[in-house]
Amino acid sequence: MLHAGPGKRGDMTFTSFQFGIFVAVVFGAYYLPPLRGFQVQLLVAASVFFYGFGQPELLPLLLVAVLGTHVCLVLAFENRSVWMPAGIVFNLGLLAFFKYKFLFVDAAASHLTGVAPIDFLLRLPLPIGISFFVFHNISLLVDLTREKRSVGLREVFLYIIFFPQLVSGPITRAAQFMPQIVPKRINDVAFAEAAKWILVGYFFKLYVANNLNEMTSYMDFPLYETLRTQDRWLLVFLYSYQIYADFFGYSAIALGLGLLFGYRLPVNFNLPYISASFSEFWTRWHISLSTWLRTYLYIPLGGNRHGRMRTYLNLMIVMTLGGLWHGASLSYALWGMAHGLLLVIERPFLRLLGDANPAVRAIRMGAVFFCVTMLWIFFKLPNFDHALDYLEGMFVATDAPNPPKLFYNLALLYALPVIIQHAGIGALMEGRLRRWEPYLYGTLAALAYLEAGPDSAFIYFQF
Repeated sequence: MLHAGPGKRGDMTFTSFQFGIFVAVVFGAYYLPPLRGFQVQLLVAASVFFYGFGQPELLPLLLVAVLGTHVCLVLAFENRSVWMPAGIVFNLGLLAFFKYKFLFVDAAASHLTGVAPIDFLLRLPLPIGISFFVFHNISLLVDLTREKRSVGLREVFLYIIFFPQLVSGPITRAAQFMPQIVPKRINDVAFAEAAKWILVGYFFKLYVANNLNEMTSYMDFPLYETLRTQDRWLLVFLYSYQIYADFFGYSAIALGLGLLFGYRLPVNFNLPYISASFSEFWTRWHISLSTWLRTYLYIPLGGNRHGRMRTYLNLMIVMTLGGLWHGASLSYALWGMAHGLLLVIERPFLRLLGDANPAVRAIRMGAVFFCVTMLWIFFKLPNFDHALDYLEGMFVATDAPNPPKLFYNLALLYALPVIIQHAGIGALMEGRLRRWEPYLYGTLAALAYLEAGPDSAFIYFQF
């Protein structure tokens, strides 16, 4: 099930053999009776090793982020009004520097600023997972100072850099994670539940997402210039299935790994493509991010407490910033802004439309899925000009000089698991299928191993 293909920048990805060995060694040591009193320290050391395996030069940055946050947390217990905002600014400053620095300096210049130490920092690669651990840091500062709960440095380290969620989430709130930091016993491990999450996650990543990625790579510039109009339409919908399978797969693996070590991470997806409204979509897609944005941004901005126009403005601000959180690109900003606009447009009509009628709900689901899928174009192509060029070719017939041979039957085969999952066929037949469950999971494991697509990094690793 694990593949030894190259990860992004040499990282130890969830799908590598190295990661399988790493988890087995850490798990074996974690539950040894002599080490029970050092479980937190062991997980912290393992997480530091996991992160440093791909980017050892950026370990000091990770340590600075954690230590700086801890210092602000300690000081905030004495003066919350000063040090909690200072801690938030410190973390947002780290995120802004590394993620948005090339909006202000030319990356191709031989001398960026002329100041050697600053140029060294500017040339460091984007730290993997920085968007996620910065959000964890902010949650830590807000939740613990609000509850006036003091925690030790090792607990702070574990919450921020716990390796299953370090790189791509789910984003866990401190108030949810901290109470779980207690001694763990192997007899309490939910092995069956963990195995199911891990198997399903690897299946969706290796069989569905990686195989679809081989086709949707034609959406990238300049390959999309070889596509016919109908191929462009096909690939947009395939990418919609791919990005779900890819991120759901990662989140499922992370949840299963967390259970193995006695920690329950939040479920990050709940069948988002059956949503009948855009507000419902954002309660089902990347749930931990939308919950974070609601808790730490939308509500502090005033939420819906100050009238209709202020609510609309807050929605636009939150969704635009949510788009920019993914990257310093006009495409990401437009993607978030468009979702904000759709939330604003639908809000006055939600009560009027209703969805008690199955036909009405089906029409609404189709409309939401279509709009969400079309907006993935701007997510797939961060270069705004490329996104517009691709979109234009969907509505204007193109004379492709050498159209690729897309396997339409295989495309449906690889997308089918997402369709079946969202159609609820498994849930409807759950009682009948229970005795066949071991065979079904065995089939998923076999397909993930034998029919895995070419290795590719998780899409959200870039964030």
